[in-house]
Amino acid sequence: MKTIKITIALLGFLSVLLGAFGAHALQDQLSSAALRSFETAVRYQFLHVLVLLFIQSYTPFSRQQKTRLSALFLSGIFFFSGSIYAISLAGIPAKFIWFLTPLGGVFLLAAWLQMAWYFSKRNEQ
Repeated sequence: MKTIKITIALLGFLSVLLGAFGAHALQDQLSSAALRSFETAVRYQFLHVLVLLFIQSYTPFSRQQKTRLSALFLSGIFFFSGSIYAISLAGIPAKFIWFLTPLGGVFLLAAWLQMAWYFSKRNEQ
């Protein structure tokens, strides 16, 4: 669990760093459409970092549930945001990795559904 929390903190740091980088250094380097995609990747990463912090601090989730949800959300961030960063920053042609972005979206959707399932199984008012 400690490794997951460190990873979450580093992803939060990267969200801020990449957001600032995009706002200041990439405006003249990327087209407006590419910059919007980059900003979407940063926004999704940061929002899901906050969700991961919630998962780790929400004590009614079991250790196994926290691990499963974290793996799904981290995979989603890696594939969704990571593929957009690779296209924007590394210049990897989208035609070679186009499938990674929607795959990341599928991981994020699965994570949200898994969390809904866990909440539905809880006996609370």
